[in-house]
Amino acid sequence: MKSSFFYEGHYLSVAGQIRDYLNSRPDFLSAQTSRSTRAVGDAVESLIADKFDEFLGEWCAEYSSDFARRAMADLAFKDKESFYCVVDVKTHREDTKFNMPNLTSVERLSRFYEDDKNVFALIMVKYSIEGMAVHVSEVVFSPIEFLGWDCLTVGALGWGQIQIANSNNITINHGYSRRSWMLSLCETMLEFYPKEILKINERIGSFQDVKAHWQSREDIWV
Repeated sequence: MKSSFFYEGHYLSVAGQIRDYLNSRPDFLSAQTSRSTRAVGDAVESLIADKFDEFLGEWCAEYSSDFARRAMADLAFKDKESFYCVVDVKTHREDTKFNMPNLTSVERLSRFYEDDKNVFALIMVKYSIEGMAVHVSEVVFSPIEFLGWDCLTVGALGWGQIQIANSNNITINHGYSRRSWMLSLCETMLEFYPKEILKINERIGSFQDVKAHWQSREDIWV
C-alpha cells in the first residue's frame, strides 16, 4: 500500500495553503530579523508549525511540532491511513546565489524507510524580502522520493548527508516509485564511498609525511 495523501496529489493543496498563508502575514519580521536568513527561517518555520495540522485538514490524525533542533524532523503527522510522515522545513532566500541545505543522513533514512508506513518529506519555502515583508514565490512540499537525483547530491559527513545541490533548482517527479528512488540512492552511495576511500588514503599519506617531518626535527620545546 502506498500513501494516498502523496500519490494521489493531496499534498499539493497543502503547499498552496502554506504559500497563501505566509503571504497573508507580511508583518511578522522586525528590522533586525529581516536581515538574518536564520531568523527569517525560524520565523517561517514557526508560522507553518502553528497551522500545519489545519492545512492538512481531514488527513491529519495526529500532529506534533515538538522536536529538538538536531532531530530528523521539524514537524510530524500521522495521516488517516496511518502513514507516519516526518517533515523537514527549509527556507531559501531567492536573492542568494547559492544554497545547499542538508536533508538527512543516508543511514538514518535507510533505517527509517525499512517501514513502508514511514515517509520523510521536505517543505521548501522560496521567498524574497520586500522592505520588512516576506514574499513567498513558491512552496515545495514533497516526500524525498519525489525529488529528482539531478537536483540532489551527497555530502561527506558521517555515513553521508543527502543535500539539495542548489535550492534555486529543485526537480519534483510526482508519483515516483520509492523502490526506484532507494535503488538510485544505493547506486549513488556505491559510487560515493570508493571516492571517499581514495580521499582518505591521500590524507593518510599526507599526514604520514607530516609525521616524518616532525620526527626528523629536534625537540626544542622541552
